[in-house]
Amino acid sequence: MRILFVEDEKNLSAAVCRLLEKQRFVVDPVYTGPDGLDCALSGGYDAVVLDVMLPGMDGFTILNRLRAEGVKTPVMMLTARGDLQDRVRGLEGGADYYLPKPFQMEELVACLKAITRRGEGAPVMALSFGGVSLSEKDATLRNDATGQSVKLGAKEFQLMELFLRNPGQILPKEMIIERVWGYESDAEYNNLEVYVSFLRKKLGFIGAGVKLKATRGLGYALEAEA
Repeated sequence: MRILFVEDEKNLSAAVCRLLEKQRFVVDPVYTGPDGLDCALSGGYDAVVLDVMLPGMDGFTILNRLRAEGVKTPVMMLTARGDLQDRVRGLEGGADYYLPKPFQMEELVACLKAITRRGEGAPVMALSFGGVSLSEKDATLRNDATGQSVKLGAKEFQLMELFLRNPGQILPKEMIIERVWGYESDAEYNNLEVYVSFLRKKLGFIGAGVKLKATRGLGYALEAEA
Protein backbone atom coordinates (compact mmCIF):
# COMPACT_ATOMS: atom_id res chain seq x y z
CA MET A 1 0.00 0.00 0.00
CA ARG A 2 1.45 3.35 -1.07
CA ILE A 3 1.04 6.52 1.01
CA LEU A 4 1.83 10.13 0.13
CA PHE A 5 2.95 12.00 3.29
CA VAL A 6 2.86 15.80 2.95
CA GLU A 7 4.50 17.38 6.01
CA ASP A 8 7.06 20.16 6.22
CA GLU A 9 8.43 19.20 9.66
CA LYS A 10 11.17 16.91 8.41
CA ASN A 11 11.95 15.26 11.76
CA LEU A 12 8.30 14.35 12.23
CA SER A 13 8.08 13.22 8.62
CA ALA A 14 11.10 10.93 9.01
CA ALA A 15 9.72 9.39 12.22
CA VAL A 16 6.27 8.74 10.74
CA CYS A 17 7.76 7.32 7.53
CA ARG A 18 9.89 4.86 9.53
CA LEU A 19 6.85 3.75 11.49
CA LEU A 20 4.67 3.28 8.42
CA GLU A 21 7.38 1.38 6.58
CA LYS A 22 7.55 -1.07 9.51
CA GLN A 23 3.82 -1.58 8.96
CA ARG A 24 4.56 -2.56 5.32
CA PHE A 25 3.42 0.75 3.83
CA VAL A 26 5.44 2.33 1.01
CA VAL A 27 5.71 6.02 1.86
CA ASP A 28 6.64 8.99 -0.34
CA PRO A 29 7.44 12.07 1.79
CA VAL A 30 7.16 15.58 0.33
CA TYR A 31 7.63 18.84 2.19
CA THR A 32 5.77 21.63 0.34
CA GLY A 33 2.20 22.25 -0.72
CA PRO A 34 2.84 22.46 -4.50
CA ASP A 35 4.90 19.23 -4.46
CA GLY A 36 2.16 17.53 -2.48
CA LEU A 37 -0.51 18.59 -4.95
CA ASP A 38 1.54 17.49 -7.97
CA CYS A 39 2.22 14.06 -6.48
CA ALA A 40 -1.38 13.53 -5.34
CA LEU A 41 -2.72 14.49 -8.78
CA SER A 42 -0.35 12.00 -10.43
CA GLY A 43 -2.33 9.14 -8.90
CA GLY A 44 -1.01 5.79 -7.74
CA TYR A 45 -1.56 6.42 -4.02
CA ASP A 46 -3.84 4.50 -1.68
CA ALA A 47 -4.03 7.42 0.76
CA VAL A 48 -2.68 10.91 1.41
CA VAL A 49 -1.64 12.17 4.84
CA LEU A 50 -1.83 15.93 4.53
CA ASP A 51 -0.69 18.68 6.90
CA VAL A 52 -2.61 21.97 6.86
CA MET A 53 0.20 24.47 7.41
CA LEU A 54 2.54 23.96 4.45
CA PRO A 55 4.91 26.27 2.54
CA GLY A 56 3.62 27.36 -0.84
CA MET A 57 0.05 26.07 -0.51
CA ASP A 58 -2.02 25.10 2.52
CA GLY A 59 -3.59 21.70 3.01
CA PHE A 60 -7.17 22.93 2.63
CA THR A 61 -6.35 24.31 -0.81
CA ILE A 62 -4.67 21.04 -1.82
CA LEU A 63 -7.68 19.04 -0.63
CA ASN A 64 -10.11 21.28 -2.51
CA ARG A 65 -8.05 21.02 -5.71
CA LEU A 66 -7.90 17.23 -5.45
CA ARG A 67 -11.63 16.85 -5.01
CA ALA A 68 -12.34 19.40 -7.77
CA GLU A 69 -10.18 17.29 -10.11
CA GLY A 70 -12.15 14.17 -9.19
CA VAL A 71 -9.36 12.55 -7.17
CA LYS A 72 -11.08 10.25 -4.66
CA THR A 73 -7.95 9.06 -2.83
CA PRO A 74 -8.64 8.92 0.94
CA VAL A 75 -7.12 11.93 2.73
CA MET A 76 -6.17 12.25 6.40
CA MET A 77 -5.64 15.83 7.59
CA LEU A 78 -2.79 15.99 10.09
CA THR A 79 -2.22 19.31 11.84
CA ALA A 80 -1.72 21.22 15.05
CA ARG A 81 -4.82 23.24 14.21
CA GLY A 82 -7.32 21.05 16.03
CA ASP A 83 -10.20 23.41 16.80
CA LEU A 84 -13.74 22.53 15.73
CA GLN A 85 -13.92 25.07 12.89
CA ASP A 86 -10.83 23.66 11.18
CA ARG A 87 -12.01 20.08 11.62
CA VAL A 88 -15.38 20.90 10.09
CA ARG A 89 -13.71 22.76 7.20
CA GLY A 90 -11.48 19.80 6.44
CA LEU A 91 -14.23 17.19 6.63
CA GLU A 92 -16.65 19.27 4.58
CA GLY A 93 -13.89 19.76 2.01
CA GLY A 94 -13.68 16.01 1.47
CA ALA A 95 -11.18 14.80 4.07
CA ASP A 96 -11.78 11.29 5.39
CA TYR A 97 -10.28 11.88 8.82
CA TYR A 98 -8.84 14.76 10.86
CA LEU A 99 -6.08 13.91 13.34
CA PRO A 100 -4.77 16.83 15.43
CA LYS A 101 -1.21 17.02 16.75
CA PRO A 102 0.17 15.81 19.06
CA PHE A 103 -0.98 12.29 18.28
CA GLN A 104 -0.08 8.74 19.20
CA MET A 105 1.63 6.79 16.43
CA GLU A 106 -0.68 3.82 17.05
CA GLU A 107 -3.70 6.05 16.45
CA LEU A 108 -2.22 7.35 13.19
CA VAL A 109 -1.64 3.82 11.89
CA ALA A 110 -5.10 2.63 12.96
CA CYS A 111 -6.84 5.62 11.35
CA LEU A 112 -4.83 5.25 8.16
CA LYS A 113 -5.76 1.57 7.89
CA ALA A 114 -9.39 2.49 8.51
CA ILE A 115 -9.63 5.09 5.75
CA THR A 116 -7.86 2.85 3.23
CA ARG A 117 -10.24 -0.03 4.03
CA ARG A 118 -13.14 2.38 3.59
CA GLY A 119 -12.01 3.04 0.04
CA GLU A 120 -11.60 -0.59 -0.95
CA GLY A 121 -15.00 -0.65 -2.60
CA ALA A 122 -13.91 2.01 -5.08
CA PRO A 123 -12.40 0.96 -8.41
CA VAL A 124 -8.63 0.72 -8.28
CA MET A 125 -6.07 -0.15 -10.87
CA ALA A 126 -5.10 -3.79 -10.37
CA LEU A 127 -1.40 -4.47 -10.03
CA SER A 128 -1.35 -6.67 -13.11
CA PHE A 129 -0.60 -6.29 -16.81
CA GLY A 130 0.15 -8.61 -19.71
CA GLY A 131 -0.35 -11.76 -17.67
CA VAL A 132 1.96 -10.63 -14.86
CA SER A 133 0.72 -9.70 -11.40
CA LEU A 134 2.37 -8.28 -8.30
CA SER A 135 1.30 -9.31 -4.81
CA GLU A 136 1.42 -6.43 -2.34
CA LYS A 137 1.08 -8.92 0.52
CA ASP A 138 4.37 -10.75 0.00
CA ALA A 139 6.13 -8.73 -2.76
CA THR A 140 5.92 -11.62 -5.21
CA LEU A 141 5.92 -11.20 -9.00
CA ARG A 142 3.89 -13.91 -10.74
CA ASN A 143 3.31 -15.25 -14.23
CA ASP A 144 -0.45 -15.81 -14.13
CA ALA A 145 -0.41 -18.38 -16.92
CA THR A 146 2.25 -20.70 -15.50
CA GLY A 147 2.15 -19.89 -11.81
CA GLN A 148 5.90 -19.26 -11.81
CA SER A 149 6.80 -16.57 -9.28
CA VAL A 150 9.77 -14.74 -7.84
CA LYS A 151 10.30 -12.63 -4.72
CA LEU A 152 11.21 -8.97 -5.20
CA GLY A 153 13.39 -6.80 -2.99
CA ALA A 154 12.02 -3.53 -1.61
CA LYS A 155 13.28 -1.25 -4.41
CA GLU A 156 12.40 -3.85 -7.07
CA PHE A 157 8.87 -3.99 -5.67
CA GLN A 158 8.48 -0.20 -5.71
CA LEU A 159 9.74 -0.02 -9.28
CA MET A 160 7.49 -2.82 -10.49
CA GLU A 161 4.50 -1.31 -8.71
CA LEU A 162 5.13 2.03 -10.44
CA PHE A 163 5.37 0.38 -13.87
CA LEU A 164 2.25 -1.73 -13.29
CA ARG A 165 0.28 1.35 -12.29
CA ASN A 166 1.35 3.05 -15.54
CA PRO A 167 1.47 0.27 -18.18
CA GLY A 168 2.55 1.30 -21.66
CA GLN A 169 3.60 4.78 -20.53
CA ILE A 170 7.17 6.05 -20.82
CA LEU A 171 8.14 7.11 -17.32
CA PRO A 172 10.96 9.69 -17.19
CA LYS A 173 14.04 8.63 -15.26
CA GLU A 174 13.85 11.68 -13.02
CA MET A 175 10.28 10.89 -12.02
CA ILE A 176 11.10 7.24 -11.32
CA ILE A 177 14.02 8.18 -9.08
CA GLU A 178 11.90 10.73 -7.17
CA ARG A 179 9.05 8.25 -6.64
CA VAL A 180 11.22 5.27 -5.64
CA TRP A 181 14.27 6.83 -3.98
CA GLY A 182 12.70 10.11 -2.79
CA TYR A 183 13.17 13.79 -3.57
CA GLU A 184 16.27 14.21 -1.44
CA SER A 185 17.98 10.99 -2.43
CA ASP A 186 21.49 10.89 -3.89
CA ALA A 187 20.45 8.10 -6.25
CA GLU A 188 21.61 8.56 -9.85
CA TYR A 189 20.66 7.09 -13.19
CA ASN A 190 23.06 4.19 -12.76
CA ASN A 191 21.18 3.14 -9.59
CA LEU A 192 17.98 3.01 -11.61
CA GLU A 193 19.66 1.09 -14.44
CA VAL A 194 20.94 -1.52 -12.00
CA TYR A 195 17.47 -2.17 -10.57
CA VAL A 196 15.86 -2.20 -14.01
CA SER A 197 18.42 -4.87 -14.92
CA PHE A 198 17.44 -6.87 -11.82
CA LEU A 199 13.76 -6.64 -12.77
CA ARG A 200 14.42 -7.70 -16.36
CA LYS A 201 16.21 -10.83 -15.12
CA LYS A 202 13.33 -11.68 -12.81
CA LEU A 203 10.77 -11.10 -15.55
CA GLY A 204 12.81 -13.46 -17.71
CA PHE A 205 13.03 -16.01 -14.89
CA ILE A 206 9.22 -16.32 -14.65
CA GLY A 207 8.78 -16.26 -18.43
CA ALA A 208 6.80 -13.04 -18.35
CA GLY A 209 5.04 -11.77 -21.45
CA VAL A 210 6.04 -8.19 -20.70
CA LYS A 211 9.29 -6.28 -20.96
CA LEU A 212 10.84 -3.09 -19.65
CA LYS A 213 11.67 -1.04 -22.73
CA ALA A 214 14.17 1.82 -22.58
CA THR A 215 13.59 4.84 -24.82
CA ARG A 216 16.84 6.74 -25.22
CA GLY A 217 16.76 10.17 -23.61
CA LEU A 218 13.24 9.65 -22.21
CA GLY A 219 12.85 6.78 -19.77
CA TYR A 220 11.36 3.31 -19.37
CA ALA A 221 8.00 1.73 -20.14
CA LEU A 222 6.42 -1.61 -19.27
CA GLU A 223 5.15 -3.12 -22.52
CA ALA A 224 3.54 -6.39 -23.54
CA GLU A 225 5.60 -8.66 -25.76
CA ALA A 226 4.44 -8.72 -29.37
